[in-house]
Amino acid sequence: MAEEKFTTPEEDKMIEDAFNEVLEGYLKSNHRKKVEIINRAFNFAKEAHKGIRRRSGEPYIMHPIAVAKIASQEIGLGSTSICAALLHDVVEDTDYTVEDIEQHFGKKIAQLVAGLTKISGGIFGAQASAQAENFRKLLLTMSEDIRVVLIKMADRLHNMRTLGSMAPNKQYKIAGETLYIYAPLAHRLGLFAIKTELEDLAFKYEHPDAYRKLAEQIKQTEQKRTAEYEDFATPIRRILDNMGLEYTMKARVKSIYSIWNKMETKHIPFEEVYDLYAVRIIFDCEDQAKEKAICWQIYGAINELYRFHPDRTRNWIGNPKANGYQALHMTAMGPDGNWVEVQIRSRRMDEIAEKGFAAHWKYKIGEGDEESELNAWLRTIKDILDNPEPNAIDFLDTLKLNLFASEIVVFTPKGELITLPNNATVLDVAFDLHSQIGCHCIAGKVNHKLVPLSQKLRSGDQVEVLTSQSQNPKEEWMDFLVTAKAKTRLRSALRKLQQPVIAKGKEIFEKFLELHEITDTNEVVTKLQGMYRVSNRDELYLLLGREEIVLSDFLVKTLKKQSSSKGLLSKIFRLPLAVVPKSSKDKEPHEPHIDTPAHINTKETYHLRYDETGSNFRLADCCSPIPGDNVLGFIGDNGEVVVHSVDCPRALALKAGFGSRLLSTCWDATNGKFLAHIHVEGIDRFGILQELIQTISTHMSINIRSLHIVTENEVFRCDLTVLVDDSGVVTELCSQVKRIEGVRQATRIH
Repeated sequence: MAEEKFTTPEEDKMIEDAFNEVLEGYLKSNHRKKVEIINRAFNFAKEAHKGIRRRSGEPYIMHPIAVAKIASQEIGLGSTSICAALLHDVVEDTDYTVEDIEQHFGKKIAQLVAGLTKISGGIFGAQASAQAENFRKLLLTMSEDIRVVLIKMADRLHNMRTLGSMAPNKQYKIAGETLYIYAPLAHRLGLFAIKTELEDLAFKYEHPDAYRKLAEQIKQTEQKRTAEYEDFATPIRRILDNMGLEYTMKARVKSIYSIWNKMETKHIPFEEVYDLYAVRIIFDCEDQAKEKAICWQIYGAINELYRFHPDRTRNWIGNPKANGYQALHMTAMGPDGNWVEVQIRSRRMDEIAEKGFAAHWKYKIGEGDEESELNAWLRTIKDILDNPEPNAIDFLDTLKLNLFASEIVVFTPKGELITLPNNATVLDVAFDLHSQIGCHCIAGKVNHKLVPLSQKLRSGDQVEVLTSQSQNPKEEWMDFLVTAKAKTRLRSALRKLQQPVIAKGKEIFEKFLELHEITDTNEVVTKLQGMYRVSNRDELYLLLGREEIVLSDFLVKTLKKQSSSKGLLSKIFRLPLAVVPKSSKDKEPHEPHIDTPAHINTKETYHLRYDETGSNFRLADCCSPIPGDNVLGFIGDNGEVVVHSVDCPRALALKAGFGSRLLSTCWDATNGKFLAHIHVEGIDRFGILQELIQTISTHMSINIRSLHIVTENEVFRCDLTVLVDDSGVVTELCSQVKRIEGVRQATRIH
């Protein structure tokens, strides 16, 4: 950031206008009117950030003002949160301390600012251990005061809205971090509007071309979509008017990201995404006790009009989601023959759906269901935090398991409600109740019928847990546990039981290395983990301690070689390059010489080069990118660049966990052949396979390396691997194959 002594009069007016918008929105809310302290916080922050500018060139104070506005008007927070938002960067970016904040604004605002103050490098630093620990600190603070993470969401949303001024590698890091953690976290907190915008913005920066194309396609189909909606909605409006309801009815178009996700998952073009919009009915109701009855009345009225899909009714008014979401969903067939989802909810339910837990405070009537659910979820977070995975990515994956899971609701014999992820088992319920119940669980009763611990549960089941003091936790239980809470508690219990054996194994391991003068490095351990198929050191030590494996002398040579080889990350991400020179395209792909630069500038675009002399990158085989794909680079321990597709699941984890190692890339001349995987589906007929091969091999002169075809009930599915120059050739190949009679689909798969 550049230092400036003064702002221009125009900028001063812009700052004042922006702050006045925050105040005006706050004064319109139901919160107590504590304007004086908000004014003080603004003046304090303005003075603290004086002379500092953002990368975009605007005065830095515009960022905290924008965060305060989002926190207040889009999330619904009050004066304490507005002050914390205005002050959230003061401690990090200036000489002021948390103690100074407390002295001026009190303990509560100071605590929020302390929770929001970033550790150097953002939530995720350069080191794996730091990443896990830093994110853990944020969540610990969040579990004490939910407002910390809500303001953090506002901060992240504004950063995403202004991401265009950042360098490309920073865009990848922040967008990846957003998709990996912040979007699912927003979903879990019920911030659906923010979650949707975060996903769309991340998608915009990761896939700019696809984003622009989809946005244009949505715009082009708007007129047709509006006509379809009116045909569907008009009869419903008549009925609702006759019922005497005050209501709003509107069509909600799917987000660009969710449309793209559906296209990618189902391998379909935009034209085949039929559920582009959902109909939302929001009615006014002063008496909260009558809301459910009105929802069902509207449901019944629509059933009289249209054929409905019985398997697609979702009752979240009786059993709200863990994030507090309430609504009644049904799917009806419209006049055009397409299914349309209808969401029925009250004004109160709608505000909670859009603003999440923050809206609960507005409608709080004592200790309600929603608040109980929030507290239950926060307790689960605390359980995960008590024993986090030592590896940053594993820890984040454990957390995501709890963030993303679809939900079921089961009951205890006393009628208490437990919300669990889909496919949860009796053992998950046992650990949810208490660690000791889980550890000593022997079986369960589901709807009064005796069942094993691994029994999967369905919504509405009544579950009783049976225990015995003679029972001890078992490792094999991990295979059928679903909840992050249960897995964390089981790991903790197993560690206690296994600790003496692990200590014995560690001693055996260290003595062996010392005897043979082998250095204890991550590479040595990684080699042994691969040989004995274990995922971490403790599992290796456990096998040694139990004497299930023995470190023999024949390992010495191998381990000595590993102890002097490259770092762990280069082992994890160093994957073979599927490339052959053009001059020998019939030969097997081989691994070329890697020309690793001595120093790579992460702020500049890295040019990917491959020719007869070698390559300055490696291709990751987890996503099999080829020239022309939208890719990013990742710098390994030894400086070599590993190339992933931007939307590769592994790349998503890397963006969230190792942001400082990311590179923006572009393809230079790549004189080689690359492996691409194609999936073809269609109606089987005599000679179709021959025509398929002829089209690819003869007409397009493309070498097929492998082909697997399955025919079932006159439908064939074919997976083939071909050698191509770049992604453009793959696009043309799929286009040509689709012209074959009977072929319904031809898409590239990763």
